[in-house]
Amino acid sequence: MLISTSILSIKDNLNEKIEKLNKSNTDYIHLDIMDNIFVPNYSDFSNITNMTKLLDVHLMVEDVYKYIDIYSKLNPIYITFHYEINENKNNVINYIKNKNIKIGLSIKPNTKIKEIIPYLDKIDLVLIMSVEPGYGGQKFIESSFEKIEQLNEIRKNKKYNFVIEVDGGINEKISAKLKNEVDILVAGTFITNEIDFDKQIALLKGNT
Repeated sequence: MLISTSILSIKDNLNEKIEKLNKSNTDYIHLDIMDNIFVPNYSDFSNITNMTKLLDVHLMVEDVYKYIDIYSKLNPIYITFHYEINENKNNVINYIKNKNIKIGLSIKPNTKIKEIIPYLDKIDLVLIMSVEPGYGGQKFIESSFEKIEQLNEIRKNKKYNFVIEVDGGINEKISAKLKNEVDILVAGTFITNEIDFDKQIALLKGNT
């Protein structure tokens, strides 16, 4: 299981903490991008230049093409957009694919797995939001476990190649339950609010 560390909740010394993440055992830096339209909050990390870890970009935005253009310049591994946007999903998938970036599709807590089945053979990652998108520090929504189980069954039976990522309310107890069920865990405050990032990452990976 890989760890993607969100920098959304870092309130001060952002560049200093990014440098610390660069030297840490995190597998990715997770960029939560918000436009204050799709979600009632705003964040922009496009001008940060000192990130050397692999980037995992999560777009919580309506004007998805604009932000794909902006964040593709950072050469991320993944760009993930939301199923719930008012755009043709296949067109967005192709737009990201044409930039030679892996494609992620995210769903909010109230969206059912069955709604994204038509896209599972076209994407590289499914991001299950285990909290309502837009804010850090929320509690994990228990119904997310069932969604993860459903996705694993679909992936096993259909032999799809997407990875499963989960974002929201992640702590060591939740990660222990998910260790053999998901490929990537996104954690923010659990890591970045502590002094020893690698200790927190090891707790999530169960390596202590």
